[in-house]
Amino acid sequence: MAAAGGSPSIVEYFGGEDGYRCGYCKNETGNLSHGMWAHSMTVQDYQDLIDRGWRRSGKYVYKPIMNQTCCPQYTIRCQALHFQTSKSHKKVLKKMLKFLSKGDVPKVVSEEEPMDSHIEDVGACDFAYKGESHVSQSELTPLGVDHAERVENEDQDTGEKKEEGNVQKVESDSLRLYADKETPVPGEPSRSAKGVHAPPKPGKGADLSKPPCRKAKDIRKERKLQKLLQNQTCTVEGSQLQAADQVFLLQNSKSKTNQPKTIEDFVFVSLPDDAQHKLEVRVVRSSPPSSQFKATFQESYQVYKRYQMVVHKDPPDKPTINQFTRFLCDSPLEAENAPNGPECGYGSFHQQYWLDGKIIAVGVIDILPYCVSSVYLYYDPDYSFLSLGVYSALREIAFTRQLHEKAPDLCFYYMGFYIHSCPKMRYKGQYRPSDLLCPETYIWTPIEQCLPLLEHSKYCRFNQDGKAVDEGRIKELGRVRVLHKRTVMPYSVYKKRRKGPSDEASVQQYASLVGQTCSERMLLFRS
Repeated sequence: MAAAGGSPSIVEYFGGEDGYRCGYCKNETGNLSHGMWAHSMTVQDYQDLIDRGWRRSGKYVYKPIMNQTCCPQYTIRCQALHFQTSKSHKKVLKKMLKFLSKGDVPKVVSEEEPMDSHIEDVGACDFAYKGESHVSQSELTPLGVDHAERVENEDQDTGEKKEEGNVQKVESDSLRLYADKETPVPGEPSRSAKGVHAPPKPGKGADLSKPPCRKAKDIRKERKLQKLLQNQTCTVEGSQLQAADQVFLLQNSKSKTNQPKTIEDFVFVSLPDDAQHKLEVRVVRSSPPSSQFKATFQESYQVYKRYQMVVHKDPPDKPTINQFTRFLCDSPLEAENAPNGPECGYGSFHQQYWLDGKIIAVGVIDILPYCVSSVYLYYDPDYSFLSLGVYSALREIAFTRQLHEKAPDLCFYYMGFYIHSCPKMRYKGQYRPSDLLCPETYIWTPIEQCLPLLEHSKYCRFNQDGKAVDEGRIKELGRVRVLHKRTVMPYSVYKKRRKGPSDEASVQQYASLVGQTCSERMLLFRS
């Protein structure tokens, strides 16, 4: 089932694309992946897909063929609640604070981790054009209830066992592809059965039923902290996060004075009254586009264009508005709001970094039931001395921790793919603690256990239990949901109706890659 009140995901599977150029080893045809076009997708379905190694580029969703592709790409996630700030991370955070408070610009720009480049997605941008769908919206809109009931009866008449929920009764207008432009689609994402997503249990701490003892020093610190909103604020769609929320995060981050500083101690620090610069981070919904997103679209695009030309050496005519929109603004994710979800809701967003009233960087992110997923980052090259790639990743980790306060299940930060065979891409492993996804059993494995294996072979099964299998594998092909001639039906019915050569091999491949749960929830479009 789709999330209550929302539309089910509709996908068009393309199978294994021809090999395309690899952005890492420059092999012209070595990069191999399976792909599908997502006309619409629920956040729960996308969460479950990225937990099986999929990733999106615009509306194109792809999964590297891990044992064949030239540079295997392993899904990586950071355990945001337990994040340990490294020395190099602290250096970047302190550099930003010095710049904001005193205007200090480092004389020598050091070689920082290239978190800014996300080059795996630059390549993805090209194949999104190859795999675009040409199906009209009318073909994707199911017919009325009576038609669906006839299909349901057809399955019964043939003597097959009727399975509850195999044929969805849908009103003709209930499967709209896009939410209203300004109003998010209500609906609570379904809870996954996977235990791996349960947030870690908190350790023993102070008795929260008793009022906390307050030292004069702490009270002074809190008063000082109130000033932070004047200089370094974080805004979600126009409504500033309350100072109290940020104070709460800071108090939680350091319960003992001798504990090491947390990420909040660097990010939500109060600046002096005479601070040289003001930084504000705004989170705006990009799909469907909010009024704030529309109002800042041109300025944001100009930053992207300069970034692509200076950092990625694109010719001036390449970073077009069309490319920018399709790659970084279009998203199949349906906007969803849940009572126990984040204030801003789930879906696709741009996290804009405003310095003294102008955009200097934009982090493209997806907010999902269990994680914040980083899609891309672009920035004004004039500010490369601030190591904005690393800084934005740290801010996104802090943002994940912040969202967790309201949405307890949301506790991971997904950084896309880790490519060990490309030394330039190993920096993602420095955000600890982090896990890599086993490409065969889809179990998360601590990166420390994976690295020795990857030193011996670029393709590895991380799960060392030889008997372990993919628990989410396809078990019943007949239960795969299909949208055919505007009618929702199980594959068992579609197979009998289909004329021409069998497409069972393609449907079997699709179902094995998305898994049983998603194959029964999403609609696979068949012409």
